[in-house]
Amino acid sequence: MRRLLLATLLAASCQVQAQATSGMDALLRDITQSSQASGKLNGEREARFLRNKNEQAALLAKAEADLGAANTRVSAVKARFAARQQEVAQLKKQLAEQVGDTGQIYAGIAQSAGEFRGQLAHALTTPQFPARLPLLDKLAAADEIPNITEIERLWFLYAQEAAESGRISRFRTTVRDVLGEKIQTDVVRIGQFSALTAEGHLILQPETGELSVLERQPEDGIELAKAFTEATEGLHDVLVDPSRGDLLRLIADRPTLADRLHQGGEVGYVIIAIGVLGAVVATWQFGFLVMVGRRVGHQLRDITRPNHDNPLGRVLLSLKGDPTGQDPEVLETRLSEAVLRETPKLERFQSLLRMIVAAGPLLGLLGTVVGMIITFQVITEAGASDPKLMAEGISRAMIATALGLMIAIPLLFVNTFITARSRTLIQVLDEQAAGLLARQLEAMGKSSA
Repeated sequence: MRRLLLATLLAASCQVQAQATSGMDALLRDITQSSQASGKLNGEREARFLRNKNEQAALLAKAEADLGAANTRVSAVKARFAARQQEVAQLKKQLAEQVGDTGQIYAGIAQSAGEFRGQLAHALTTPQFPARLPLLDKLAAADEIPNITEIERLWFLYAQEAAESGRISRFRTTVRDVLGEKIQTDVVRIGQFSALTAEGHLILQPETGELSVLERQPEDGIELAKAFTEATEGLHDVLVDPSRGDLLRLIADRPTLADRLHQGGEVGYVIIAIGVLGAVVATWQFGFLVMVGRRVGHQLRDITRPNHDNPLGRVLLSLKGDPTGQDPEVLETRLSEAVLRETPKLERFQSLLRMIVAAGPLLGLLGTVVGMIITFQVITEAGASDPKLMAEGISRAMIATALGLMIAIPLLFVNTFITARSRTLIQVLDEQAAGLLARQLEAMGKSSA
């Protein structure tokens, strides 16, 4: 048994030793193969590096050769440039000697052309003759001596401008409308003063030399311009601006009535609202009193036949029937009650109108205070160097005050008239009621006698 066990162990040990020996051999073969592969790869890299090195050396040599050739060409070009400069200087010297005193004449032409060009930039004739500006630019630049044709052309432009300044011309050109779009339209030019189309007055843009429609036309400007441009003969009214558009701009910038009302701000809107309310109420009551006055006048002419359509008739009808048996105090009370019943209709809205008359200036004063607060705030933020920045607050202050007075003053007179008219009618009612009472008492006395 022991021998069998020892034999088994010995066989297992020999097997393990054989497996270990075969594993080491395999590892050694792998290391050897990896070393051979690395050596082969490094050899290929060294060969490739040597090839690249040779190629770079060849490229460097070629670049150095090209640089040398380029330097040679540059030197030759510089030499030719220096020679040409010397030739130019020599030619300029010869030209100066040949020109002599005429150079001052050419300088004067260039100066005149430049000044004339500046005048034409603001002239209304430029859109009609746009080809003049390039010639004047050429003469003003003085890069070369002008020839006789160009000098004659300059003289012609002076004569043309003088003639066109006193002429009414019609031509077709490109105009920018109020939206900034370019349109082709017929333009009528009145000398150097105004340019018109059917859409209104035009202004010249000096920067571009283009005509553009004035954004805000003066009052009746479009109608007059349209009638003038469409006319073929006869005399027609038209606005003429001797300042070439400056006055038209100032007139157009003036605020309209709607702009003025908007400048009053929120307080201004409140003043306008109560002013409209007061005007409606005053108009209603004024018409009512006029109608009642006419009916009372008709009733006075025929007092024996009272009518229900007027206060006097209703007062007279208050004693309808046979009052001869009634107490005089009862009759007087009935007449007083009838007069008092008619009085509120005749005196209505007077308290409201008095309140509006008193509130108008106070609201205007409130708007003035608000406007001054805005003005002081602008001064604090931006200083007082630019009056236009303070214009909004000052306008609000003044417009609010003006609106308050505009509603208070007319309503004051209207309310005074309404009050006087209602008092007159009430006095007529009192007089007729007293007369009626006297006649009734007289009739009662006769009947009792």
